[in-house]
Amino acid sequence: MADAHPLNPNPNHSPPLPTLSLPPLSSPPPPLSPSPSPFPQAFPSDIAGGGRFVGLKRPPVRLTSEFDSEASVFFHKVSCKLFDGLAKLKLSFQNDVNGALAFPELGFLTRHFSVLYDVENRNALLKGSVDLANFLQVRASHNVKDQQGELSMIAKLGDPSYKLELSSFVPSIGLPRATFHFPLGEVSVEEQRSEEAEKVLSINGIVKSHFLNGVCTAVYRENDLNLRYCYKDDELSFIPSISLPSNAASFGFKRRFSPSDKMSYWYHFDSNNWNAVYKHTVGKDIKFKAGYDSTVQLGWASIWVGDQDGKAKTSPMKTKVQLMLQVARDDIRNPFFMFRMKKRWDF
Repeated sequence: MADAHPLNPNPNHSPPLPTLSLPPLSSPPPPLSPSPSPFPQAFPSDIAGGGRFVGLKRPPVRLTSEFDSEASVFFHKVSCKLFDGLAKLKLSFQNDVNGALAFPELGFLTRHFSVLYDVENRNALLKGSVDLANFLQVRASHNVKDQQGELSMIAKLGDPSYKLELSSFVPSIGLPRATFHFPLGEVSVEEQRSEEAEKVLSINGIVKSHFLNGVCTAVYRENDLNLRYCYKDDELSFIPSISLPSNAASFGFKRRFSPSDKMSYWYHFDSNNWNAVYKHTVGKDIKFKAGYDSTVQLGWASIWVGDQDGKAKTSPMKTKVQLMLQVARDDIRNPFFMFRMKKRWDF
């Protein structure tokens, strides 16, 4: 009997499969025939991360929250920039201490067009502007629910500091308002109805001019002329003003004691009311203020952490905080404390 094959111990079965002879390690593998692929091949630079491959990137989201203890209300705004900053999408709403939401509003803003949608009232406010030429600009706004809007045209008159603006309500209720802008101020003329339902022309304007090392300002509004002069140097400021024909006069005085300490004082001659404010700053982020107002007979003191007039992003840790204490003259034992905070998060 023949010896059984190690891979086929039963000689009555089919003969064993032939063994495969592998090429030596030094010989290169046989080339593979290319096969069509339904997916495009990536370039080596794309795989390395430095080429034409563009991936979807989530736009940055910004959340700003503000709390006012006087009204016990939180104000929130969520915004993100789209299309590399060409547009902005924002959502704003309020909620009280119980969590109830109120006044939700959606907004889509671009440089020349914006839409603000009031969710509760189901109303939208549309605003847009377009430059028809280098010297002409058209602006328009429309309230969808009220079916009212305003249309304005601004034309540059040679020098960019000289402009003529014509604006009118839509639908029109009279002649358009004309405003002439010039380097020293502006003057506007519009049609109004008097108490006798007669159409009259109303003239308003403001003019500024340098005079005796200061700035003189004249403001004319509804037959009332206010004249104000402001002299200011590195340490002192004098601001007298008078209104005609009421002859209501006031005087302002400001004194800077140091780069971080200053005081201001205002006195109204017609009512004998006055108010004073003292300010002290520590760097750019902390400001202490204290003052008294005789009109309401109220003394107060507050401290700001962060720029008072700036945004939260310019404040330390993107936070603005105000602590304020008010004390009434006739109720000293019951001071009133206020707290305001504005915080920004970037995601």
